[in-house]
Amino acid sequence: MSTSTSGPIHVMGAGLSGLAASIILAKAGKEVHVHDIRKDSGARFDGDFQGLENWSSNRDFIDELRDWGINPDEFKSTPFHEIDVIHPDDEISTAWGPKVAFRVVERGTAPHTIDQGLKRQALEAGVNIHYNSRVKPEDCTIIATGPKGTSAVAYGEVFKTSFPNHVSFHLNDKLAPGAYAYLIVIDGIGLICTCLWRKQSKSERFLNETIAWYERHYPELDIEPIKRVGGKGDFTINDRYKESGRYYVGEAGGLQDFMWGFGMRYAVTSGVLAAQDILGGEDYDKAVRKQLLPFVKTSVANRFLMNRIGDRSFKRIARMWMKDQKKRGDGLPFIERIFRGSIWRNLVYSSFGKLMLKRETTKDGRKIRRMPFRKDLKRDRWDPSPDAIAIGKRWERVRRSGGGTSFSEDSDNSSIPEEE
Repeated sequence: MSTSTSGPIHVMGAGLSGLAASIILAKAGKEVHVHDIRKDSGARFDGDFQGLENWSSNRDFIDELRDWGINPDEFKSTPFHEIDVIHPDDEISTAWGPKVAFRVVERGTAPHTIDQGLKRQALEAGVNIHYNSRVKPEDCTIIATGPKGTSAVAYGEVFKTSFPNHVSFHLNDKLAPGAYAYLIVIDGIGLICTCLWRKQSKSERFLNETIAWYERHYPELDIEPIKRVGGKGDFTINDRYKESGRYYVGEAGGLQDFMWGFGMRYAVTSGVLAAQDILGGEDYDKAVRKQLLPFVKTSVANRFLMNRIGDRSFKRIARMWMKDQKKRGDGLPFIERIFRGSIWRNLVYSSFGKLMLKRETTKDGRKIRRMPFRKDLKRDRWDPSPDAIAIGKRWERVRRSGGGTSFSEDSDNSSIPEEE
């Protein structure tokens, strides 16, 4: 194989960024080969719901996809204008906006998922996809693999429900240390998930406690568990995004949201930018630094701040959000300001944020800064409630009767670190 862009182009990774790049290249007449060690695209997140956000740009992401020649009608996406914002003291308020704030898509191997929608378009464009295929990075032009290290993990339970379509965003440092939990329901299928940005022992207790909370406060959920999902996130800042003739896109390039994990838009965009460079467009490294890196750095600053606050500050954020929404009649601008940065956040990143990242050299010699998986805090050590214990026992019964999990494997190794 060769990394030359004049002959066949080899892509390492059949995720969103790798498939997006391959679609554009193949449509331009390039011979493209995509390699993935899994049996299919989407297997890493099979059954997981994730969000395509609209707050990091004035343009709707669906319109951007169409401009790039990627058809969003090939996968199911459910738009939302509002979301329940759950405060740490269990108060529930509603954030709302006249524009679509985000769309929920499903990840996985089912035909309606975003992974399979992009896969179909890649195959139609003439891309050669090789599953169960191991290749070396030095033999590929585009590196679009999943996480190498661990900065955070997420656990979720997928279930059947009669509850209507809904999204709740939950700020609670006990249920989701340093992060957030959430509920998503789309057409009779629900997902309750908790994200852990501090490494925990007996980590499944956080998911059980979160499910117990939602069953108390949303009694109409009538949860019928199907499976449990999750995985790890790897958050890095790279010194260079194009190196030795190779393009590092998506998570392989550290192009993720450090604060809340809304990285799909960055991932797809990075794949498109790499393909455009190969086809004679703007230099990829320059384009990333101009179009994506400012958002990544802002998210590092936000992550630095979130790592140092607890429920009292989460409550203050929720109140400020609702106050701003009442003033404007729109809850989206508050989130836009958080994600798009400011002089103050630039200062936080330069002075403190990047210092919390650990300098590393990858196996292929690249220099990166990785956000380490932080140690737990004293307040994270608690015993589960009786309701959470009952949730755990319910899942054990489901698991023994055939309920599956899809967080035991990711691109390179075990998703969930061994418990302490």
